[in-house]
Amino acid sequence: MSSQVRGGTRWKRFALVMVPSVAATAAVGIGLAQGALAASFSVSGQEFKVKATELEGWDFVQYGSVASGKTLEGKDMHAPVAVSGFSKANITNMCQSVVTPKVPGIGTVTLRLEAGGGGTPVKAKSLYLDVSQLDADAEFRNIDIGVAAGSLPKSEGKPGIQPNTQANPYGFSQRAEKALLKNVKQKAWATTAGTFNLSGLKLRLSTGTDQECY
Repeated sequence: MSSQVRGGTRWKRFALVMVPSVAATAAVGIGLAQGALAASFSVSGQEFKVKATELEGWDFVQYGSVASGKTLEGKDMHAPVAVSGFSKANITNMCQSVVTPKVPGIGTVTLRLEAGGGGTPVKAKSLYLDVSQLDADAEFRNIDIGVAAGSLPKSEGKPGIQPNTQANPYGFSQRAEKALLKNVKQKAWATTAGTFNLSGLKLRLSTGTDQECY
């Protein structure tokens, strides 16, 4: 049975709001062992950080999955993630950084990307975020918590369970008409989008870790 909240309900600290999701994500390891879940694609084996002043997204869905790939040492890895999907999203003052250690002859290198400043946000369609950690202030419109994952089919341009992701149809998920996240800090394994328009794009490489987004 789904749990429904109607209207402009506000919660502080998104990580605390999503306690049910955290519990569901913790259970993903069990689903993997039982063959109920599979990664949608192979990830690089490196997490990256994302920071934003605001993320405004429509047709929000979230469900548990598993990111699989290889570590930098070439070993197999599996990491539980919360997949968040939006039919479209505007991201203000976005910063993304990834650290690559032990580059021969250089040492640690940080790649930093910035976009969406100056009053023109980053715009994305069919956006999916494979997140392992998220902190923000959040507001949801018409949210359903505890929806069976099988109730999230992709249709009419709206997000749902990605076709190449196998998920238990009775697994935990949630959805909302709109999500507004402010003061966002997250760690993620992957981001995919149908379109991703980055206004004012700036990309920089530096040694060390001083230029991480946070």
